[in-house]
Amino acid sequence: MSKVTLKVSDLVVNYGPISALKGIDIEVKENQVVAILGANGAGKTTLLRTISGLVKSQSGSIELFDKDITKLEAEKITKAGVSQSPEGRQIFYDLSVLDNLKTGAYTLSDRKKLDENFQFVYKLFPILKERENQVAGTLSGGEQQMLAIGRALMNSPKVLLLDEPSLGLAPLIVKDILEITREIADSGVSVIIVEQNAKQTLKISDYAYVLELGRISEEGPAQELLQSTTLIEAYLGK
Repeated sequence: MSKVTLKVSDLVVNYGPISALKGIDIEVKENQVVAILGANGAGKTTLLRTISGLVKSQSGSIELFDKDITKLEAEKITKAGVSQSPEGRQIFYDLSVLDNLKTGAYTLSDRKKLDENFQFVYKLFPILKERENQVAGTLSGGEQQMLAIGRALMNSPKVLLLDEPSLGLAPLIVKDILEITREIADSGVSVIIVEQNAKQTLKISDYAYVLELGRISEEGPAQELLQSTTLIEAYLGK
């Protein structure tokens, strides 16, 4: 039986008078891709930002391997093993590919582990190895997204948070990014992916949650939700 990597229990997040998350429960196991789906404004990005410590919750808990990380600062959560590839990529456009990747490894002091992580990222994204001396701002959109994911992996995360990795990318590149997401999970990194591209994402996911106005309206094995035409039409639109 797979061990639970990350557990979110009864999570409540408010932005002033606005309730963004209204008692969210999710669970991610080892080697799993867990999809968080739903319309814009449903609370998906807020959920990821709260897990990574960038947003503070009003109540509820977040546990990483049974250790409560709810109140930890973002940097300590990163060191504990949670990395996020944010919406919009947020790479350093004036730095080289290599230097961008190095910024993702700032918590690592083990040189051997650093070298292993470079090898892992370059195996997943060979184009980054080819372009390692190129300025990141000159990469294509797809290559920039690969760099953002690669940078998040340089920290040796136990849990990888991906926020809209397919945003603005051509369909073929989206397919590649999602297939690599599956490969990352199979390598031992649990993945939580927030995506608008519902059908494609469900195909590579193990389990999925649908958020609607800050609550979970549906959940279940990804393949079951993929068969739910009413769900796709009602919540996901594609």
